[in-house]
Amino acid sequence: MKKASGAIIILLALSALLASCQGGGRPGNKAATVPDDIVTYPEKAAMRLLTDRPPQLETPLRVFKQDFTPNEYFFVRWHMAQLVTKIDIDTFRLYIGGAVNKTLALSLADLKTKFPADSIVAVAVCAGNSRSTFEPKVPGSQWRSGGMGNAKWKGVKLKDILAMAGLKPGAVEVTFQGMDKPTLPSTPAFIKSLDIAHATDGEVMIAYEMNGAPIPMLNGYPLKLIVPGWYATYWVGALNTINVLSEKYTGFWMEKAYLIPANSGINETPDNVAKTRVPISNIKLHAVFVAPEPADTILANKPCVVEGLVFNEGTPIQKVELSLDNGKTWKDATLNPELGKYSWRRWKYSWTPAATGIYQLKLKATDIKGNTEVETQWNKSGYARNFMEHLTVEVK
Repeated sequence: MKKASGAIIILLALSALLASCQGGGRPGNKAATVPDDIVTYPEKAAMRLLTDRPPQLETPLRVFKQDFTPNEYFFVRWHMAQLVTKIDIDTFRLYIGGAVNKTLALSLADLKTKFPADSIVAVAVCAGNSRSTFEPKVPGSQWRSGGMGNAKWKGVKLKDILAMAGLKPGAVEVTFQGMDKPTLPSTPAFIKSLDIAHATDGEVMIAYEMNGAPIPMLNGYPLKLIVPGWYATYWVGALNTINVLSEKYTGFWMEKAYLIPANSGINETPDNVAKTRVPISNIKLHAVFVAPEPADTILANKPCVVEGLVFNEGTPIQKVELSLDNGKTWKDATLNPELGKYSWRRWKYSWTPAATGIYQLKLKATDIKGNTEVETQWNKSGYARNFMEHLTVEVK
């Protein structure tokens, strides 16, 4: 979105945001109570509403037939209800402070002219994506498979910004905060952290473009932290504050929230919850169905393309297997070429069902390290789904 120099452009007024909802959106921490509570927000196409304060919007499954998720369909997830409502891009600054030799206040123009531009293709996945499939049910927003999106990101390597500031000896961690705010003073601000080695690995990015355009307001305009291969809870939107610390960060959103069982399967049971928990981090291997959808008409003796996506933290995918008989036999799907280490990857299988009836389809992904999806998984937060997808279809 372009603007006249010095003019304040209101990108997303909260009142307009709420008033523009179509199909059931109302203020007041409303959770979607019907299977398809569809709304339209500024800069967004029709999407499934999970909550409206803060806004959480889910991408329709059909959109995932595209390699890159259009900006207007990219999922939305915020934690603080008071979103930024207007930006004067001429006065906006990204502040870098703490254990650095020189504090910085960088404009968007500074980021585009004083640093080499960097780009990456990376999938963003909500930590609770597919939470609705956990059994028994767990609390939280009941995401299906639409709490994710794949995009081409352009911006500046975080390590280059930190190099300009200069890290003091003993710097151990970096925190990130956006411009969204809590409604109550007692609510902890949304701040995430990375250790210094991760922050300076050359892959973490401060993005100012998404799919060749400015980042939509609801996805974190004007700057978004991109942490490839890690769940999107770390991808702080509307980023304006970076703080380098000489000690470990112990804020709420790292020490109390987004914790998972400290075991390789991220698994526990309702009767035996894990005693030790750690912050969630890298994306777990998972394959999803995109087509057919459950309501689609499938005809016997007619070709049907079964397709979907597979993603993880960046380890190359070895294979995706499809079962048409609930796991009794398995067939290799065809993997499309990689779009990038941290991108999702498309898979397809051509199926011509020989008879009418109900079919139980099942998916299993494996990476080159031998990691594969498990039959069952459960944790009390519904995080980091790593168990096989099932799809029931009727052939007529």
